[in-house]
Amino acid sequence: MATNCALPTPDGLQLPADDPDMPVFQLTKKLTFPPPELAEKDGLLAVGGDLREKRLLLAYSAGIFPWYSEGYPILWWSPDPRLILVPGDLKVTRSLRQSLKKNIFRVTADTAFERVIRSCAETPRKKEKGTWITEAMIEAYIGLHHAGFAHSIESWYGDELAGGLYGISLGKAFFGESMFAKKSNASKIAFVKLVRKLAEWNFQLIDCQVTTQHLMSFGAKEVSREVFMKLLANALAMPSDAGAWGPVSLQGELSF
Repeated sequence: MATNCALPTPDGLQLPADDPDMPVFQLTKKLTFPPPELAEKDGLLAVGGDLREKRLLLAYSAGIFPWYSEGYPILWWSPDPRLILVPGDLKVTRSLRQSLKKNIFRVTADTAFERVIRSCAETPRKKEKGTWITEAMIEAYIGLHHAGFAHSIESWYGDELAGGLYGISLGKAFFGESMFAKKSNASKIAFVKLVRKLAEWNFQLIDCQVTTQHLMSFGAKEVSREVFMKLLANALAMPSDAGAWGPVSLQGELSF
């Protein structure tokens, strides 16, 4: 039972025994999560569990995602507000449009998933030390890729992998995880190509998880957890695009 919460602990869950004042649920081996609305103000909902395929898919379908550092237990989050992008609301700056027209990069899908996720883990980021993409996470998401749920978008400069991103696809929802760039605009162009393709496939939303000015510049917006869960339910009720997206080219002219 959560000592700082008036609601009973959901079946199959318990609070950390060594910190009874910590109102965060500890997952057991049972395949279940507490309701997202029980998350802390910062979005932290639960700790522990594992990264097996069924748990990860259950988490995403419930508006929950893992995010933790090496050497720490798995942490599960459901932030409020939530940052989302409706594919049809995509905004592209004039300078980025010009870069797209130059066709500097060759953009593909599902041609180098492991290279993309490892590049996301290895690329240094401003104001961040280390990475939350642990080896266990990498192995788990490679498994999801082989199962047809995790996908990568790659930007190639000649034969060089210059940038890219990866995420999870369920129903008509795409859950963005991480992106990297070794050359200017490489990840941005991969992202624009992805969003346009998702709009073509009638995807309802892209979950951007937490708010960043970078993603808001593309048209992403904050919504409450309640609104997000309704949008997610609608998207998950639509036919799934599970399965490999590629290897396929995402080249072609884009109209704006």
